[in-house]
Amino acid sequence: MDNMNNVRTLGGWMNDLLTSWGLPPRYADMIDEMVVAALIILLAVALNYFFQAVVAGGIRRYTRRFPRQWTTLLMERKAVHHLLHVVPGILIYLFLPLAFVKGNEMLDFSQRVCMIYIIVAVLLTLNALLLVMLDVYNSKEVRKNHPIRGFVQVLQVALFFVGGILVVSVLIDKSPVYLFTGLGASAAVLMLVFKDSILGFVAGVQLSANDMLRIGDWVTLPNGSADGIVQEITLNTVKIQNWDNTITTIPPYTMVNSTFQNWRGMQESGGRRVDKRIWLDLDTVRFSPADEVERLKREFPLLADYAPETQPTNSQLYRTYIERYLTSLPVVNQELDLIIAQKEPTEHGLPIRVYFFSRVKAWKEYERIQSDIFDHLLAVAPRFGLKLYQGI
Repeated sequence: MDNMNNVRTLGGWMNDLLTSWGLPPRYADMIDEMVVAALIILLAVALNYFFQAVVAGGIRRYTRRFPRQWTTLLMERKAVHHLLHVVPGILIYLFLPLAFVKGNEMLDFSQRVCMIYIIVAVLLTLNALLLVMLDVYNSKEVRKNHPIRGFVQVLQVALFFVGGILVVSVLIDKSPVYLFTGLGASAAVLMLVFKDSILGFVAGVQLSANDMLRIGDWVTLPNGSADGIVQEITLNTVKIQNWDNTITTIPPYTMVNSTFQNWRGMQESGGRRVDKRIWLDLDTVRFSPADEVERLKREFPLLADYAPETQPTNSQLYRTYIERYLTSLPVVNQELDLIIAQKEPTEHGLPIRVYFFSRVKAWKEYERIQSDIFDHLLAVAPRFGLKLYQGI
């Protein structure tokens, strides 16, 4: 306070000096007030640099020596930097009356500018804290199951909306309550302006509450617009990286309002389903004589203990071999369904449905494994006297 009194005394001395030089008192007072205001601002700026160097610099040095998640993120998001900017704004606001003793209009205008500066600094600080909270949450494993980026973006929109109302209320010198009351009458317009954000927020709540979508899920849209891994879920978009490495962005409410296929259940289960058909030529299906059965039992050890109650057909022997062959493979999950069934004949021949689950679910290996299995099953069919239908 002594320094401020000294500044005021310096201003009075300058006023007397300007008046003695023959300058009209009106202009002398104006120059006097501007000089004092400039000195106050310079003092506040100097204090700001001091606090930035001491406080922010001290936290930065501490973080380098003892890395902590919170302190590191606070510095990266500049939360401390923005908070320290509040200090010079408050100082200037409090000491401006010492400068503009006679110029009430100028004092009022200057203090409004200071108030807006303080509001903006507080908004940036709160926004940085929200981003720090988001970063901390995203570093945890739980974030895959419950992404909150959309919720944080809603809070950011609400924060800056309220901040904008406060800034406008300071500019027009009206109570914020008065502005909020006026906005109630224009709710329809606000709904139209923020339609996508509102729909995105509601959809995000539904997706999260019902556990319909997580980051890392493999999803497929029926229209073919997306088929890949969910990379990000925000207020207005769901970002999906397709298998061809292209990026598809979809509004969250589209995921809620339309159907999509989520492969998470398959990935978390014990296997990935294989469901294919082998088409046999009907003309080659016949009864197998006893000597042929004995030959097949010698040729295929998997059939060594096979003892049919009646004379089997070659198709029956083939189905039995397929089932025992799949049962012998470690890659086939025996705890899940394994079905080898003959379906109704069609114009394409006699279909044999081969249904089982592969323990390996990764796309590349899954395709290789099922291709190897069906290569074997197709190649072995003629050994049973069967011919594959080729549609010729």
